[in-house]
Amino acid sequence: MMNRTRTRTRALAVGLTTVALLASVAATVPGSAAAPKVRPGAVHGAASILYVYSADHDIRFTVDAEAAPFSRPLNDPRVKNGLPTDARGKVTFSHGVPGQDITRWGEAEVDCLVTGRRTATLSAVITAGNTDEVGKRIGISIEDGGRGEPDRLGFSWGVANLDVQPDGTIVQPTVGTCMALAPFAEVTKGGFKLTPATLPPLPVVPKG
Repeated sequence: MMNRTRTRTRALAVGLTTVALLASVAATVPGSAAAPKVRPGAVHGAASILYVYSADHDIRFTVDAEAAPFSRPLNDPRVKNGLPTDARGKVTFSHGVPGQDITRWGEAEVDCLVTGRRTATLSAVITAGNTDEVGKRIGISIEDGGRGEPDRLGFSWGVANLDVQPDGTIVQPTVGTCMALAPFAEVTKGGFKLTPATLPPLPVVPKG
């Protein structure tokens, strides 16, 4: 009986020593104790596009957007931590018309980004430019072409985003975060690199 007890004691000691050794090894291996880092969703690139209703115009977009979940707190208890689609970055766009000396341009701060496997929608608020639309939110969609197909891009002021009032008056409503048309315009020069990512879990809100 005594020998059996000693055997069990020695086995337990060996087991605990093994666990301690594994823990020590894990602590010395970089990143072994933490979950692997997940790359945030992102879109980067610059391109000229073919806008079918102004085929001879020089229209260009540059997009540098990266997801930054829950980085924009809002003044509402339901979303006080921000949104899982919060993002940061910049969008620039320009529109040159043949025969005219003026090129319309603008810069916008990215505030929202959602990615899929090969598509993304994002929104940004215009902060500078030579138009009267500073402070306005715009929506951009991007398709990362595959199998030799060109990339595509859509922009909220291109072919839609109209609202009809009860009296028949047509107005252009405010663009909501991440709201954009399907990518309807083909990229003719340049392109975009899209990094897809799933939406992060919602933060745990303490009860009480």
